[in-house]
Amino acid sequence: MPVLETTEKGPQVKHRLPLLARALTITALALALCASAASSDASATKHRPRPVLPWVVACQLLHRHHSHRPCPGPRTEKSAQTLRRTTRQAPTVTELPAPSPGSSPMGITSVPGGNLWFTEFGESQIGTVTTSGTFTEYATPTVNAGPTEIALGADGNLWAPEYFGNNIARITPAGVVTEFALPTPNAGPWGIAAGSDGNLWFTEAGAGNIGMITPDGVITEYTVPTANSYPLNITAGSDGALWFTELSTGIIGRITTSGAVTETPGATGTAGWSLPVGITSGPDGNLWITDDASVGIDQMTTAGASTQFSVNDPSAGLWGITTGPDGNLWYAQQGDNMVGSMTTTGTVTQAIFLPAAYASPWDVVTGSDNNLWVTEDGSGNLAVITP
Repeated sequence: MPVLETTEKGPQVKHRLPLLARALTITALALALCASAASSDASATKHRPRPVLPWVVACQLLHRHHSHRPCPGPRTEKSAQTLRRTTRQAPTVTELPAPSPGSSPMGITSVPGGNLWFTEFGESQIGTVTTSGTFTEYATPTVNAGPTEIALGADGNLWAPEYFGNNIARITPAGVVTEFALPTPNAGPWGIAAGSDGNLWFTEAGAGNIGMITPDGVITEYTVPTANSYPLNITAGSDGALWFTELSTGIIGRITTSGAVTETPGATGTAGWSLPVGITSGPDGNLWITDDASVGIDQMTTAGASTQFSVNDPSAGLWGITTGPDGNLWYAQQGDNMVGSMTTTGTVTQAIFLPAAYASPWDVVTGSDNNLWVTEDGSGNLAVITP
């Protein structure tokens, strides 16, 4: 049953911190909770602690493996100053600031022939923008819900997990937001994708589950076999199943629309371990994954065979990935403020700097205008790249 509904932004009481302070506060809280989250009994869901944010998990794994590369996620002012000295503006990039200054845009999706829709993690809003740059924002009914990724459903509505709100939000094209509460407390829903069965499938990073929600809001949860897997991003595969990354284990998971889960180790590459983050279905019918351990792009067939291609940039800090209008794979490089592209044969074709020094590119999608649209979590902008 839906628990809350809203049709407009409306007045909401929010205790906002500046972006840097908020990021540091959340990170400190997540680190403090990590030990208790790891030791809690998965069956004791009633008192499940709040889930740890994905960039904190990735940072801990990089440190555990003695990597000296920068951690992904929200940047400190020191790293922003470093980027200001090294970043140049690319002539093919236009940046559009979201109306709300603390928006922290993350997930983004495109409606065929229409607008782009995106989440505002920092402001707990869902935004939409026309290809000419006109913005509209809609507040989630739950304050400080933390909407993450977003997907277009077969029903024509937009769907977005709320990481801190522990809901799945349904947004109509007119901006009516309805929330559906998850059965598992503090499940930490993150990624979402439309399945071949007409339902939406999402990850529960904190609970180690994959969830399914019907267009009318009925939710079913399936447990990922490997404990502490931290399933993060999810996509529909060419085989009709859903494929997802397991951030903590380096595994790529597959779930059928009947709920059968199988797992395949990701490519270990030069690092000897895998840190899979983003995932998309490529134009070649394979799965393509950003791997921040070896700083490469992994190709996985639907039979589970993996090949890894280097992006030739050890500080890339890889995150979201999508298929571009040119048939190449396009991916966000948080570590050096860039967006890169690669052919399906593994050749890096472009590495485009973003104008805003503190951009922190997060997710990438192809718009109905055949441009690449990028969420910039750090700057609060949407970047538009003409390939």
